[in-house]
Amino acid sequence: MLIGRLGSQPETKTLASGSSMARFSLATTETYKNDKGERVSETQWHNLVAWGKLAQLAGKILDKGREVAVEGKLVTKNYTDKDGVKRYTTEVIVNDLLLVGSKPQETRE
Repeated sequence: MLIGRLGSQPETKTLASGSSMARFSLATTETYKNDKGERVSETQWHNLVAWGKLAQLAGKILDKGREVAVEGKLVTKNYTDKDGVKRYTTEVIVNDLLLVGSKPQETRE
């Protein structure tokens, strides 16, 4: 389970099979005090993928900056890049999604 803010609008698409898929990113931030007593914040970025009705819902209701809680499983894939180097990528396959907190405030000019 992860709780954080969306770093991007979900990118949704319908596959040839008719199934819906949504991709989006989530930022989680951990705050702690280091050995000098200074407050330190570290942000981690996570790649998320939702399928089916959950993907459709994510595309309709999620906005960049929105705080959400997601539950899912980690999936690590590997591929070989154009230079022949083996690369790894990890995604969270979302099983459940919960809106947390309020909507992000829009910037007014």
